[in-house]
Amino acid sequence: MGIAGGRSPVGEAADDGTHGARRPAEGKTCRREKRETGMGWELNHLRNIGISAHIDSGKTTLTERILFYSGRIHRMGDVKDGGCGATMDHMELEKERGITITSAATTVEWAGRTINIIDTPGHVDFTIEVERSLRVLDGAVLVLCAVGGVQSQSLTVDRQMKRYGVPRVAFINKCDRSGADPAAVVRAIESKLGHVPVPLQLPIGLEAHHAGVVDLVAMKALYFEGRHGETVRVEPVPPAMREQAERARHAMLDTLSLYSDELMERLVEERPIEEELLHRVIRERTIAREITPVLMGSAFRNKGVQPLMDAIVRYLPSPLDRVAYATDNQNEGAEIALSADPEAPAVAMAFKIVDESFGQLTYTRVYQGTLTKGQTYLNTRSGRKQRISRILRMHANEREDIASAAAGDIVALVGVECSSGDTLCDTGCNYALEAMHVAEPVIALSIRPARSTDRDKLAKALSRFSKEDPTFHVRTDEETGDTLMAGMGELHLDVYVERLRREYRLEIEVGAPQVSYREAPTEAVTFNHRHRKQTGGSGQYAHVVGRLEPLPEAAEQDYLFENEVTGGRIPTEFIPSCDKGFQSALGKGPVAGYRIVRSRVVLEDGSYHAVDSSDLAFQICARDAFLDAFRRSRPVLLEPYMRVEVEAPAEFQGPIVGDLSGRRGIITGSESRPPLTVITAEVPLARMFGYATDLRSATQGKGTFTMEFCCYRPTPREVQDEIVQARRRADAQPR
Repeated sequence: MGIAGGRSPVGEAADDGTHGARRPAEGKTCRREKRETGMGWELNHLRNIGISAHIDSGKTTLTERILFYSGRIHRMGDVKDGGCGATMDHMELEKERGITITSAATTVEWAGRTINIIDTPGHVDFTIEVERSLRVLDGAVLVLCAVGGVQSQSLTVDRQMKRYGVPRVAFINKCDRSGADPAAVVRAIESKLGHVPVPLQLPIGLEAHHAGVVDLVAMKALYFEGRHGETVRVEPVPPAMREQAERARHAMLDTLSLYSDELMERLVEERPIEEELLHRVIRERTIAREITPVLMGSAFRNKGVQPLMDAIVRYLPSPLDRVAYATDNQNEGAEIALSADPEAPAVAMAFKIVDESFGQLTYTRVYQGTLTKGQTYLNTRSGRKQRISRILRMHANEREDIASAAAGDIVALVGVECSSGDTLCDTGCNYALEAMHVAEPVIALSIRPARSTDRDKLAKALSRFSKEDPTFHVRTDEETGDTLMAGMGELHLDVYVERLRREYRLEIEVGAPQVSYREAPTEAVTFNHRHRKQTGGSGQYAHVVGRLEPLPEAAEQDYLFENEVTGGRIPTEFIPSCDKGFQSALGKGPVAGYRIVRSRVVLEDGSYHAVDSSDLAFQICARDAFLDAFRRSRPVLLEPYMRVEVEAPAEFQGPIVGDLSGRRGIITGSESRPPLTVITAEVPLARMFGYATDLRSATQGKGTFTMEFCCYRPTPREVQDEIVQARRRADAQPR
C-alpha cells in the first residue's frame, strides 16, 4: 500500500485519535467558524504541539519533514544549507550558524487533523523560547538522538515539560548514524528521566542498514520509499525479526496492562487484542502522563516521520483534554477552570513578543472564547483595554490574515501593547493565567556605541530586545556608567551583539564577559534600628526591630518578608513601607556591590511618632537596618555554577577530567558511548570562558561540549577576596 501527501499510512483504518476526549458541557460540539478556506472542523481534531530536544538532535530537520509530508511546503530545506535553509529557521543568523535561535510557529493538516507546531531551540542559552512555548502547548515531541541518547538539554526540556504538565511522545532520531542504539536510549529514558517508556516500534536495521520500522501495535513492517520517503509501504514483519518483534510486543502489552483492567483480562484469558483498544489505552495513559510512547526513525533519511505524525494525532491531547486554570481577580483570586468553548468569555495568554518595523507582533494562545479582529479586550496585568487591529496565522515568518481565533488557536496579534505572560480577556471579566517561569541571567557584557551619535539608536535596540526576551536584561552600572546587557550565556549575548550590528547597523565596542555574582547571608542576626532626622518643621522618625535569616539554597524565592508586629506598634499603613525599604537594599550588597539573595526578613516590633513618622521615614529606616544586619550576617559571595557535558573520544578522557578539575569543577559522572566518552561536571561559570578553544586544542578538534546553568554556590574565601579587590580597583579608577 502506498500513500503520499497529507494522508496517514496507518491512520485510515485505525483509531481517529479522539478516544477519551472530553466533550463540552451540555453535550454540544465545539465547532469553529469556517475559515476563509471554507473548512469547518471540530475542536477535538486540533493538536497544539512543540518539538523540543537537546541541541543537534535533529528537531528542525524533523519539523521540515513534517511540513513536507503534510503538503505545507514542496521542497525540503536543510539546516546546514545556508542558501536554502530550513523553513522554520528563517533568520539569517540561524541559517549561517545552523542552529535554531527563536521558536517558530506553523500549522499543518494531517489525516483530517489540524496541528499547530512550534519548533523550539535546542541550545540552553535560548531556553526561554522552550519555556514559553511549553507554557501554552497541549503536547510535545521529545526528540532524542539514537547515539547521544538523553543529554543535558534533554533533562532540562523534560523538567520544563513536567513543570507545565505537558504530555509527550518520544522520537528516537538518527537511527542511521554510526553507533545508534535505540534500546540504550529507551533505558536512559527510564533511568535518567524517570518515565515509563513504551516502545511502539522496532527499527529494521541500524546505522547504514536502517530501512524502516516495525509497528508493534499493528505488527506490520513499514518501509519508506520514493525520492523523499513520501510513500509508505506496509509489509508483514520480516521473518528474521519475527521473534524479536513478538518479544517486544509482549513487553509493550505487559506495560500497558498495568494501566488497563480490560487489557489485563484479555492478556490473562489469551483473547485477541484489537488495535483500537491499544490506541485508546495508549492515548489515555499518555494524556495522564503515566507513560511515554517511543517511536523511532531518521528524519534526515526520511524514515519514520509519517508514523510519528499518526502518533501525534492519536495519542497527544486536544484542547478539550487539557484543563487550564485562571485566577478571578474580581473574586478574591478564586481559581477558575477554563472551558474550550468558543462561545464563552474570551481568555488568552500572550506568550511571545516580537517588535517589528510595522509594530508589535504578540504571539497568543486562546484558552477560552473567541478573539475577534476589531474588538477590545482587557489586559488584566496593566488594567488597560486593548483593541486588536489584526489577527495573523503564522507559518515561520510568513503570515495569513484571519478574522477571528477561537479556543485552542495559537495566533499572532497586531495592535496590542503587552508583555510576555500577560492575560487578555473580555472586558466583562478579569482573569489572570499563571505566568511562565523565567530564569535569571548569569553573564553580562559591557557595551557602548563607537559613535556617540548612536546612543539613542542603541538604547532603542536594547529596549526592543529586552521586551522580546525576558532573560535578556539591560542596566546601567552606577559606578562606571557603562551599559550592561545580561543573558544566559556567551552564545546568547553574541547573537544579540550580531543582531545590533546587522539589524541596526551599529558599530559597537564590547567589553569582557562579567559573571553575575550574588551576595547572601549565612547567619541569622537581629536588628534594632532607629531613624531620626530633624531639619526644621516636621522631621522623620521610624523604628524597626526584627531579624534577618538566610534562606536555604533550594528556596523558590530570593527574598521573603514576614510581618509579626502586634499591638499596633507599627501602624498597618507603614508595614508595606518597611517591606519596600528592605527590598530597596537588595539591589547592591555591601560585599562587592552585587544583588543580595536568599534573605528572609522578619519584622517583630518597632515604634512610630504621631507627627514625624511617614512612608519615606520607614523606607529609609528599613533599608539601613537591613544593610547593617547583612554586614553582621557573615555574608558570602555566590557564583553561578554550570552543568557541563563534554563528549570526546575515549583516549582524551584523562586530560579533559584534569582540565575541568583545574577549573574548580566537580566531576559528577562519566559514561562510555564507544568510541566516545561523555563526562559531566559542575564548573564555575567564571572558569568556563574560552573553554571551547581549550577543548578543541586538547582533543585535536574532536571534542564538543554543552553547558547550562546549574545553581549558585559560595565562592572559596580566596576567590571572594580576589573578586572584592578587583571590584574595588575598578571603582577607584578615574571616570
